[in-house]
Amino acid sequence: MTSRQTERRPRWWPPFSEWFEDLPLDLRSGGEHPIRVEESREEGAYTVRAELPGVDPDKDIEITVDGGVLTVHAERAEEKKDKERSEFRYGSFTRSVQLPPGVDENDVTATYDNGVLTVTAPVPVPVRTEPHRVRITKE
Repeated sequence: MTSRQTERRPRWWPPFSEWFEDLPLDLRSGGEHPIRVEESREEGAYTVRAELPGVDPDKDIEITVDGGVLTVHAERAEEKKDKERSEFRYGSFTRSVQLPPGVDENDVTATYDNGVLTVTAPVPVPVRTEPHRVRITKE
């Protein structure tokens, strides 16, 4: 970059590489995650459903919860066949989702059925108390 080009750019203008740092990962990567999910919250439970067809849940999926973040890691191995064309996705895929506050990480459960992984986390119902007056005492 020449000194003349530098002069035209405002000082506050960030380098191009910094423009995308604050965007969610799905927007930075073209709008699509390798693992698609649905998130819902109802009746005291937070549920994440993930599309993971063609994987063995016993050996190809790993689920971890750390610091309030649920991470699903899966691997799909490519079958060794002579193919002319394949649009299937193979390899290692990871997706992380922030859990709601108050979720006990030890109570998270998961099931797998027909290519869909369902992870459920019980969410404690906040206890609401009526406002009350606090007495002031003199010492």
